[in-house]
Amino acid sequence: MKPILECKGLTKQYNNHVNALTNLNLVLERGQIIGLLGPNGSGKTTLIKLINDLLIPTEGQVLIDGMAPGVETKKIVSYLPERTYLDPSMKIKDIISYFSDFYENFVTDRAYHMMTDLEIDVNSRMRALSKGTKEKVQLALVMSRDAQLYVLDEPIGGVDPAARDYILQTILTNYNENATILISTHLITDIENILDR
Repeated sequence: MKPILECKGLTKQYNNHVNALTNLNLVLERGQIIGLLGPNGSGKTTLIKLINDLLIPTEGQVLIDGMAPGVETKKIVSYLPERTYLDPSMKIKDIISYFSDFYENFVTDRAYHMMTDLEIDVNSRMRALSKGTKEKVQLALVMSRDAQLYVLDEPIGGVDPAARDYILQTILTNYNENATILISTHLITDIENILDR
C-alpha cells in the first residue's frame, strides 16, 4: 500500500527569493496522528497549501496516495484552513447540507451529532457565532468526512484552553483508524500527548 503522503525534494520559494521550504523529504504512513510543529514562519502553512493544491512547488513533488495534488486527491483529503472560510450569512444546517451535497464521503449524522455535543444551534447563522465557535463548526465539518488524510492547520490556535481539550477529543474520536491526521500547531505542549510522530 502506498504511503498517504510523500514529499520528494520539495522546495517552495516565494517571489522575494525566500525559501519557505528547502529540499523537504517526508513520508507519512496511514493510521497515524502526526504533528507538524514549529514557530510561526517555519513553513507549516506553506506545506499544507502545497498538499492541498493551493500552491505549486518551486522544485520537487508532493504525492498523496501516489497522486499529484488535484481533483482526485481533494476527494480523500479533508482540509481545515487556518482562517474561517464559511459564508457568514448561512445557517449551520444549510452549511451541513451544502457539505453533504459537495462531498461524497461526508457523514451528515456525524456532523449533527458533533454540533449537539458542542451545544451549537444548527439554526444559528455563522455571523452570530464567536470566533471560537466558528472554528469548532469548521472542525466538525472537516471531521465529518470519511477522509484518508485530514490536514488541520492550527485547529486549536484561536480557542480557549477549555475548548482545546474538546477539540482534541473530537479529532481523536471522529476519524477512521486507517486515516492519517496531520496537525499543524505552534502550541506544542497542548498537543504532544496525542501524537504518534
